[in-house]
Amino acid sequence: MTQGRTLAGKTLFITGASRGIGLAIACRAAADGARIVLVAKTTEPNPKLPGTLAGAAAEVEAAGGEALVVPTDIRDDAAVERAVAEAIAHFGGIDILVNNASAISLTPTPATPMKRFDLMFGVNVRGTYACTRACLEALTASARAGRNPHVLNLSPPLSMREHWFAPHVAYTMAKYGMSECTLGHAGEFRPLGIAVNSLWPRTAIATAALQMIPGVDIGRCRKPEILADAAHLVLTEDARRVTGRFFIDDEVLAAAGITDLDRYAMTPGCRDFIPDFFLD
Repeated sequence: MTQGRTLAGKTLFITGASRGIGLAIACRAAADGARIVLVAKTTEPNPKLPGTLAGAAAEVEAAGGEALVVPTDIRDDAAVERAVAEAIAHFGGIDILVNNASAISLTPTPATPMKRFDLMFGVNVRGTYACTRACLEALTASARAGRNPHVLNLSPPLSMREHWFAPHVAYTMAKYGMSECTLGHAGEFRPLGIAVNSLWPRTAIATAALQMIPGVDIGRCRKPEILADAAHLVLTEDARRVTGRFFIDDEVLAAAGITDLDRYAMTPGCRDFIPDFFLD
């Protein structure tokens, strides 16, 4: 599908990598022979959220990559710095950072206590910023070595429309905070040769977190693999040329000539997908 475009030999630092989209991106890169630093909190099985770091590592290795498990709460900047140091010590550097970890609460203000607010901002905004900051020196070294470094944030295009804020203002602000990192860091890091982009799905994606939201019809969702394939295309672009962009998964695939997306559907033949948030 992406012949001639490979992540072979690259080291990816992926947050929220124990399941879902983060794990799918890890496995797609591993299929090229990439080295994956798996960053997440889940070390023990959780009946509500299947997937652990150990299980993710097994999947990465089965796909053909190397895996390093680094249990980390990305809200803790000291823990993030230790994780980055461990990754560099183990693999020799970091070429790609994927800020995938995210917390969600689709609740209005009265139903969003400050503890939940702080969780979303701590993971989505602070975590993204902390990981990017901690990886910057390694990404700069990657650029100097001509290794095409990227930062990819799983966050939406910015749209200052009231209807995206009113139903769940805290969550929207937290996701847009990640996108603001894309906008700002793309400009800041452009002279260094480090690309910073966002990727977002057109439709709802069938993840364990989504299945915890009441009333969601998983049959009208797409699989995480659509984002994994789109991420692969973005991460193999020229970092000095493609930066500061807000990509949508199906548009990325279409630009590469991939228009039959049925294999990504949870229900083959489905045409009535649940649209994702933040797309006008």
